Amino acid sequence: MRRLTERQQQLLQLLADGEFHSGEQIGQQLAISRAAISLQVKSLKALGLDIFSVTGKGYRLARPLELLDAAYLEQLPGAPIHCIAVIDSTNQYMMSRLADWQKGECLLAECQTSGRGRRGRQWVSPFAGQMIMSLYWRLESGFAAAMGLSLVVGVALAETLQALNYPDVGLKWPNDLYARGEKLAGILVEMSAIAGGSCHVVVGVGLNLTMPVELGAHIGQPWTSLARLRSEPLQRNLLTATFIQNLRRALESFEQDGLAPFVERWNRLDIYRDKPVQLTLGEQQISGVVRGINPQGGLVLERNDTLEVYMGGEISLRGI
Repeated sequence: MRRLTERQQQLLQLLADGEFHSGEQIGQQLAISRAAISLQVKSLKALGLDIFSVTGKGYRLARPLELLDAAYLEQLPGAPIHCIAVIDSTNQYMMSRLADWQKGECLLAECQTSGRGRRGRQWVSPFAGQMIMSLYWRLESGFAAAMGLSLVVGVALAETLQALNYPDVGLKWPNDLYARGEKLAGILVEMSAIAGGSCHVVVGVGLNLTMPVELGAHIGQPWTSLARLRSEPLQRNLLTATFIQNLRRALESFEQDGLAPFVERWNRLDIYRDKPVQLTLGEQQISGVVRGINPQGGLVLERNDTLEVYMGGEISLRGI
């Protein structure tokens, strides 16, 4: 993982407003030469930032950015929160160092170069365009106590967004967040446990805040972002802080009472509730009507007037 250099950070903060800044202005504020400015701009472009220049006007980001505010986020109560610029995968980094984390500790990144979704799919990650977060948790009751945990994370994320005036969000079983029929966020929960021991959990969340069209073209399914859902400016750091606090409370509740407090909340957010769907289970195609989730988090599907339950694994869900 890496952090921005001091010069990169200063230049990016200057350009973050999305307005033009002349070379003279940048040089004066950063106390560097025109040649050094060009090198710094090149280094930021290498991170995937869309910076362009116009003769007589200077340099400008294609869109304004709200960078992670480490001073604000790191002072939140509870376990430590870490903010970095670039990492291969926040989940992978936490999973490789399970003994290092406190319960509830978080790792946030501006972008990740090797992010993964379910089944190892690549996660497209524009710089400062997503909420990319991994959170460590430990379940003392072991692996069996983790059943349904990804559903709890989905409820916490959807309810956070609804409280922040994004009413169109909903959940797709087992662990995706959708809005207006398009994917908005993904959840990846990874675990490590030994028989009779506690279960180490890393909860990964990737939420689209803004997504350049050229990067979105690499996503193999319909997608959306918070910027598409509402015209008002997004408060990225407020959203991140609110979600972290809500997720920690949800995980505490889950550890104490299991999935029971979340079943009806999840069912209210289910975008396929009472709708016909097709499940893909390996080579098998299964059609039915969704009737929510059961107390263990399994998908309840009505087929031929009979209720059948399907658990996680290699199951994909498509509306028909």
